[in-house]
Amino acid sequence: MSISTTTRAVLGGRLRSATGLLGGFAATSATHLGAILSGTSVLKHATKPALMPLLAAHSVTAAAAEEREAPKLLAPALLASAAGDVLLQLGDDTAFLAGMGSFAAAHVCYVTMFVQRGALTDRKRALVVAAAYATAWAGMIGQLWPDLGELRMPVAGYSLLLASTAVTSAGLGWRTGLGGALFLLSDTLIATKLAKWRELPGHQFWIMATYILAQYLLTSGTLEAERRRA
Repeated sequence: MSISTTTRAVLGGRLRSATGLLGGFAATSATHLGAILSGTSVLKHATKPALMPLLAAHSVTAAAAEEREAPKLLAPALLASAAGDVLLQLGDDTAFLAGMGSFAAAHVCYVTMFVQRGALTDRKRALVVAAAYATAWAGMIGQLWPDLGELRMPVAGYSLLLASTAVTSAGLGWRTGLGGALFLLSDTLIATKLAKWRELPGHQFWIMATYILAQYLLTSGTLEAERRRA
């Protein structure tokens, strides 16, 4: 067997693994969302911690299938999000704040990664996007502030990081930009729940649906940007 044939076989195996992991992520996501709609709490709690690790494993394997390294901060961002997912399921105030801290770490990874890849190179465009998100952030915090109680400062600080992810993600392409916007929407829905505002029909479903899609778009968009760079 020639070296080229061996290489093709290895890369083919990695590609199949990446496809399988993405399929596993999609199936687990559908199962999780279905469990929310059906009120199956055991299945909901069992599937949530698996979502981001599957997506992280897919990102690493997909890059390896193209003989590249995945962006170094992508998997840490997804795994920090996974830690946040687990902590938020515990239900007490300490775990909630720890979960918020885990997601804050994920956003630091995302913002750093996007900036390293030239997300702010077009200064004029970046300023316009930043101004739009700053306006949205100020309006959101202004509305929520009276009803957040002791969570005012943690939510305000975390939401600034979240908005930073949205701003910098827009500089990498439409896919990451949409992912950043959906992440902001998902966490805004959580914030309205914390403020005890009236919930939408299927509120928890929409929180998780926008979150899952956001993470997928941020991941796939970053990998696509890496292909363009290469």
